[in-house]
Amino acid sequence: MGTDDKARNSAQENKGKLKEGVGDAIGNEQMQAEGKADQSEGALKQAGEKVKDVFK
Repeated sequence: MGTDDKARNSAQENKGKLKEGVGDAIGNEQMQAEGKADQSEGALKQAGEKVKDVFK
């Protein structure tokens, strides 16, 4: 289960980077902000997974 979670979190970060890039390209500030939020959320979840791994 942990590997699936890590993959999902990484995918969310990548989706956020893509969304932010598209927002930059078309000048859409809302899309840029959503992309940054997705990246942050994915990174935070990744950190939580790393903490779980330490205690296993």
